[in-house]
Amino acid sequence: MTATSIPTTTPTSPRTRTRVAVIGGGASGVLTAINLLVRSDDPGLEVVVHEASGIVGRGIAYGTNDQRHLLNVRARHMSAFPDAPSDLLDWALRTGRSNDPQGFLPRADYAIYLQDRLADVADDRLRIRAGRVLDVVPAGAGFEVVTERSTSHADAVVLCHGNQPPRPLATADGAAVPDAPWHVANPWELARLRALPAEARVVVVGTGLTGIDTAITLLEDGPGRHVTLVSRNGLLPKPHVGQAHTAWVTKVPDDATTADDIAAAIADECRAAAERGVGWRAVVDGLRPLTQDLWRRLTLAERRRFLEVHARDWEVRRHRMAPEVALRLQSYRYDDRLAVLAGSLHAVEDLGERCRVTTAPGHEPVEVDAVVNCTGPLADVRRSTDPLLRALVARGTVAPDPLALGIDATADGAVLGADGRVVDGLFVVGPPRKGTLWESTAIPEIRGQAAQVATAVVERATRPVVAN
Repeated sequence: MTATSIPTTTPTSPRTRTRVAVIGGGASGVLTAINLLVRSDDPGLEVVVHEASGIVGRGIAYGTNDQRHLLNVRARHMSAFPDAPSDLLDWALRTGRSNDPQGFLPRADYAIYLQDRLADVADDRLRIRAGRVLDVVPAGAGFEVVTERSTSHADAVVLCHGNQPPRPLATADGAAVPDAPWHVANPWELARLRALPAEARVVVVGTGLTGIDTAITLLEDGPGRHVTLVSRNGLLPKPHVGQAHTAWVTKVPDDATTADDIAAAIADECRAAAERGVGWRAVVDGLRPLTQDLWRRLTLAERRRFLEVHARDWEVRRHRMAPEVALRLQSYRYDDRLAVLAGSLHAVEDLGERCRVTTAPGHEPVEVDAVVNCTGPLADVRRSTDPLLRALVARGTVAPDPLALGIDATADGAVLGADGRVVDGLFVVGPPRKGTLWESTAIPEIRGQAAQVATAVVERATRPVVAN
């Protein structure tokens, strides 16, 4: 019996059953489900994880089946539980994997870890439903969750849909790159990458971590292949180094309230650290507990200033690659199989099975076998092709944050509708909160969000329901 159909004889009635729909079964969804189950012993709680594939724990981040794609955070920081920091290492030891706290596990292994951790706490209150969610419709005190196969009621909904596929590729003049055999619009279609000719020449648009993973798959699987990584700045993520044991307590003055002020303060910290023989990486890592508070200090105009001027330098330093990955890239470049350019898709000419690409004005065009889109996830929910997000935006149930980096929400994860008011019972966890928190894509932040939202959902379930 759902909360909306409980007969009452008094003005209020306690909930006897609470169904929570978790939309998305990647890391955000699994961590949210785990926290819901462990934070409530209520037998009336039902947690339903809706995952299109029916396989939880993977998502975009950990769905790769390439063991050469590594975590970009050391294993000692990747526990699913902040109060049990060695949990991942203990699991790795028990399952015959490397339990080096300084190591970088394959991302596919991390998906298995999440699956195992969910299985450890799962009971008859957990349901996993395959199929895409098409809509979440506010209905009375709850929601109707519409999927490809059925419609069901939920008292609360947590959006855990993670990152969207990359934004569509376009040339410098704004023309859309055509849908053609040589255009790989989604870099996680590994079968398409592996099917390319052994001597293929490939342009990868984007020099971030996804672009690096794509280059590794292409070059390792095809010894005769050549890859060009191209982005506006031509900057690769910085590598982790062996000094990670060095700690630095980073301080930013309270009166640093502009993007330039904060950048200057961090530069000062780096200089102070260097004078003591400590590298900048320790300073950046020391900022982690402060980053969300620093973001909230900034006005909207200053956040825009940060995105325009400072964000790229921050990203390559904050989201670093594993040392062994950096060594691979170095060897590819030494062998003249990998090039990294500052530029863009200045022009693309469709040749049928191949294309001709120009990466900067005045450069000679080059014929290539594929162009792979690694420009990063589409953030603006108004442009999403996902049917759920399109439906939610069209109704005004969700809205983009002011910078269109994700979904508008409060600092504690309650979704704000198009009217700016909290949508009671609707929450969001993970990357879609980037506009609110900035730091919202890594496991240490996501596990904290999952715990916070799960607590709010459990507390909400204990509130009496006002009778009609």
